[in-house]
Amino acid sequence: MKENKNQRVLEIFFRLLKGEQISLKKLAEEYQVSVKSISRNMTEIKEFLTEHRELMQNAELTYSHKERAYILSSDEFLKNKELFAVIKVLLGSRCFSKDEILTLIAKLKKVTTAEDRAGLEALIRKEVYHYHEVKADCHSVIDTLWKVIQAIENRKMLTIHYCKMNRQEVKRKIKPVAVMFSEYYFYLIAYEASDTEMKSKYFRIDRIVSVTENREFFILDKKHDFNEGDLREKNQFMFPGETVKIRFAFSGLSVQAVLDRLPTAKIIEKDGNISIIEAEVNNGRGLMMYLLSQGAWIKILSPQSLITEMKAEIEKMKQLYET
Repeated sequence: MKENKNQRVLEIFFRLLKGEQISLKKLAEEYQVSVKSISRNMTEIKEFLTEHRELMQNAELTYSHKERAYILSSDEFLKNKELFAVIKVLLGSRCFSKDEILTLIAKLKKVTTAEDRAGLEALIRKEVYHYHEVKADCHSVIDTLWKVIQAIENRKMLTIHYCKMNRQEVKRKIKPVAVMFSEYYFYLIAYEASDTEMKSKYFRIDRIVSVTENREFFILDKKHDFNEGDLREKNQFMFPGETVKIRFAFSGLSVQAVLDRLPTAKIIEKDGNISIIEAEVNNGRGLMMYLLSQGAWIKILSPQSLITEMKAEIEKMKQLYET
């Protein structure tokens, strides 16, 4: 008899963990015992939760008068609004396959209440249905990402087969040093094993067809190691380049959008609707692409080398429309 009771308590407990709402009356009918017996089982579960608050992340057994049932709740559970925000970011990133995104959402929903889960389904159903992933050359972005992160942690050489922009597949032996995310893609920053000049290369993780961890370890001098926080501040465009200080005039509608895009940017002068902005950035191809995307709203003031590059690029663009 005691064994049956213990088994019943475990079953009820696991059902609560899965987010099920427990009605004493319905449960008594299901197990063919008295409501009082089920009530005692619930008391045992409450006592266990109290004794093991840290282990159970402060979970509590509470009674919902609306549902007329017991539910497991916790301050550690994601609230509906928090989960909705996280899922929106995941869906907007488009970096995972549909199967991966569905798996992630399903796991996230398990750390919220059953009551919240139902409302969440209605909020995200259409967006999940119309989700379009960024096409990847690797079998799984999550799996490839994890292999790369482990190699970075362990300072292990990697051999990758990589699909370049022109769709040419190449083989590279590299020293992986950092991972960043920007606009739909994860990027691996690495040095080629044979490169004595230690010029950083950027590889999109979704373009890594296959990755093999070598037995070889590598050591980096401090000056060649990467500070991801510093990199995120100065390189928003995932193109390699030297760090430079740029100054430009901005006359567009939202100067805040520029400040958000370039974390190191600050307004040093203002004249009417024109803001003079300074920023420390990586002077790669991505920077020019961004500046050009602002059209006549931006005028580069320094350095001269960037002004020259911008003029040359604008001239090439102009010629496209003169033929």
